[in-house]
Amino acid sequence: MKRQSSSSHSGASGAGDVEQNPLTAIFLMTSAMLLLPVMDITAKYLSAELPTLEVTFGRFFFQLLISLAIALVTGRLMHLRGKQPVVNYLRGILLGTASLCFFTAVKYMSVATAISIFFVEPMVLTILAAVLLKEQVGPRRIGAILVGLLGAIIVLRPTLAEIGLVSLLPVATAVLFSFYLLLNRLYPVRDDLLTIQFSAGLSASLLLGTGLVIGYLTGIEGMEFVMPDAPQSGLLALIGLISFAGHGLVVSAFQRGSASMLAPLQYIEIVSATLFGYLVFSNFPDGPTWLGIALIISSGLYITHRERKLRQAASN
Repeated sequence: MKRQSSSSHSGASGAGDVEQNPLTAIFLMTSAMLLLPVMDITAKYLSAELPTLEVTFGRFFFQLLISLAIALVTGRLMHLRGKQPVVNYLRGILLGTASLCFFTAVKYMSVATAISIFFVEPMVLTILAAVLLKEQVGPRRIGAILVGLLGAIIVLRPTLAEIGLVSLLPVATAVLFSFYLLLNRLYPVRDDLLTIQFSAGLSASLLLGTGLVIGYLTGIEGMEFVMPDAPQSGLLALIGLISFAGHGLVVSAFQRGSASMLAPLQYIEIVSATLFGYLVFSNFPDGPTWLGIALIISSGLYITHRERKLRQAASN
């Protein structure tokens, strides 16, 4: 799940001082899209033994530790508060909640299917921007939204019948991530990458950790803390490391290449998730699911294209 590795952070770290290099940007973006599904596959594997809430907490807690370690080594500890701490912490809360929804989804469904459904996010973002920010949405983008939603229904077709409303959690993830992107539109990122990573790790860890404490005290099933053994702790640390590294790769890519060039590469994540899911869990989408995926990708690409054209027209 890109779920924090969004292009919305492309300006978060002083991108203007980085030399443009399209080939390097493509390599970095592709590397990120190959790496991030490993996090989701690992989360799915761990969720068989550990509560999903704990797995999600592990992602952000170890991301927080990595950020702190780097800040200590580089002497930047005092700069981690950032220029807009409240907004940064709100971003982390949205990301933490979105990740919890997504990791819960992949516990019950294939990672490739969950990621494919999550990619209705451009459609959801367009709808929310029209409703909340009063952005104009023309008939062509409305048509693309309907095509993408049809694709999501096709992908959901067998899963909804098998596992019920849990299969809608990737849609909830897309909605939460869209609110995260809207927040970035209203309050553009002003802090560097390390501060963003630290803030997300801290606020999400506090939120999810509070849930674990409540679960421990009340005995609510699925929220209780289970002490991980050494291999499980290592995999939790791996999830945090991939989260940190994947986000860094995407930000670095967008510093060196244009959004219009890099945005289509995010769909590589579906292919890599399918490959890893097949290798680890023997999950492989059927024919109709691939049709739905194609409709979602086509819709997302068209919406991205139209938004780029509208921005160009507005700037002229």
